[in-house]
Amino acid sequence: MLQKKSGGMVVWFTVVFSLLLEIMPLPTWIEFFRPSWILIVICYWAMALPHRFGVLTACFLGIMLDILLGAAIGGRGLILAVIVYFTLINYQRLRNFPIWQQALYISIMSVIYYVTLFWIQYVISNAQFKLSLLLPALSNMLIWPWAHWFLRKIRRRFKVK
Repeated sequence: MLQKKSGGMVVWFTVVFSLLLEIMPLPTWIEFFRPSWILIVICYWAMALPHRFGVLTACFLGIMLDILLGAAIGGRGLILAVIVYFTLINYQRLRNFPIWQQALYISIMSVIYYVTLFWIQYVISNAQFKLSLLLPALSNMLIWPWAHWFLRKIRRRFKVK
């Protein structure tokens, strides 16, 4: 099924799995801390494989996430494309950062992601800003070291290049 020669399939498997984690139901008390799995996964693949994972892929995945969540189509696609663009511009620098600085970068990108999503919701439906909207950025920062380790282990195990 997932052979060592099929590096592209491994990348797409992790992306599809992150989309499934995005739509997985959680208890209400933990919902405020739901990390953006797709953001974590696409930032990792953009840093690890910048020649194979680009802005259009991120845009496509954001549109797919909008469809899965029933949100305004294109919002997440635009945001994820911009985040991957910044990641691709700085991928050589980000690779050399220690893991805690990468986690800080992911947290900053997460704040941009959630604030822009709020702005889109505000324009569409006059939503109210709550500080709890930024709690997932904290969980993204805390999950990043483990996700980075796990995805790197997968990349090395299946020799994805």
